[in-house]
Amino acid sequence: MTLADTASATMYFEQFYLGCLAHASYLLGSEGEAVVVDPQRDVEIYLQAAQEHRLKIRHIFETHLHADFVSGHKELAARTGATIYIGAQAGATFPHVALTDGFELRFGRARIKALETPGHTPESICLLVTDEQKSQRPCAILTGDTLFIGDVGRPDLSTAHTPAQLAGLLYDSLHNKLLKLADDVAVYPAHGAGSLCGRQMRAERSSTIGTERLTNYALQIPNREDFVKQLTENLPARPDYFLKDAEINRGGAAPLGDLLPLPRLSAEEVRALMDQGALVLDVRPGDQFAAGSIPGSINIALSGQFATWAGTILGLAARPILVAEADEQLHEARVRLARVGIDAERGYLGGGLETWVHAGFELATIPQISAVELCQRLTEDHMQVLDVRREPEWRAGHIAGAQLFSLDRFGAQIPTPDTTLPLVVHCKSGYRSMIACSLLRKAGYDAVTNLTGGFDAWELAHLPLSRE
Repeated sequence: MTLADTASATMYFEQFYLGCLAHASYLLGSEGEAVVVDPQRDVEIYLQAAQEHRLKIRHIFETHLHADFVSGHKELAARTGATIYIGAQAGATFPHVALTDGFELRFGRARIKALETPGHTPESICLLVTDEQKSQRPCAILTGDTLFIGDVGRPDLSTAHTPAQLAGLLYDSLHNKLLKLADDVAVYPAHGAGSLCGRQMRAERSSTIGTERLTNYALQIPNREDFVKQLTENLPARPDYFLKDAEINRGGAAPLGDLLPLPRLSAEEVRALMDQGALVLDVRPGDQFAAGSIPGSINIALSGQFATWAGTILGLAARPILVAEADEQLHEARVRLARVGIDAERGYLGGGLETWVHAGFELATIPQISAVELCQRLTEDHMQVLDVRREPEWRAGHIAGAQLFSLDRFGAQIPTPDTTLPLVVHCKSGYRSMIACSLLRKAGYDAVTNLTGGFDAWELAHLPLSRE
């Protein structure tokens, strides 16, 4: 993506979007000099892009202390000699330039102006971008987690401020700074739909101030008091790893290259470690996991928001044993785990599940049921239905009689269904529900079934909905 898409600018601009974390980072360049904003932990992509476009990375900006992923700013600075810039309130312990309102940086024939915009976090900043080859007016603003497409940042990620205090600061930042900008200024946030840093983000990767002024629900709230109330009511569960990731980013993470090689384990070694309490993480697709898996293992498939759910469910102290189909999956899983700060795995099952079977060990299965069959059985049998989606999804429509227990909450507490009744678990499409099924099974609930295709399949079959 380039700014030419929205602003006909000549400055080089690229957005890197990491779907697993719904995270957007940026590379800007002018006359051979480059800036990286909010880098992900594996920084090779910025180095390669800079080389391809004959740019030298001289500057790295962090819009705030990210809580949902581990940033690569420290490694990128070490590999390029670039200077790191971060808000003055961050308390960063690595060498950096502390940003305050009005700070300006020129690179080539472009410039960045920092705006202090506390609210999502106390140290949050936004970066106003001007391409002087095109105009002296700003063409874009990189909003970090202050302003999203269709939403604003959640205000509960500080240990020093209450959510109400941060929400008030966020209102001021939005109305006194961002909404003072011209309608045609392009908006590029640090996250998109699916991120836990907001609640109602749209799928678009960019917008404009004018569009957000007209369509963003949070910007329609008429006054500060109502804004604070709405932003602090019904906040989604905050994963425990969020505050830990922010602390890692305050000091800067170790380079990914420092990770030790992943030990290869035999089936016998895996079983012995499990007997001692080791966790087994199966990263294969959910259907394969349901057809056969190591008893007591947890499934978080690589196909979805793997890293976010791993951090939420397992926590950063987890030292999982990985089960995968191929070496490529193992490498991908390891990188994605490291992106949220899980980088001390015990090893992996050499040869995959086949070696477990060859060793004579049993497999566990998870039955699956179609939406039509479930609907029929609900009228005939006594069954429990557990919906593991988030509350806004539930309010939009759900299966009558289902119980809501969001997967977000499983990290702190596993639900306790009636053990005398069969249980069917569902989410939107089946990804989260298979995670939930594996956790329930590990907790000792054996009579658990997954709804194939999830609530999407239920709606597609035009089966009855409830909104009570």
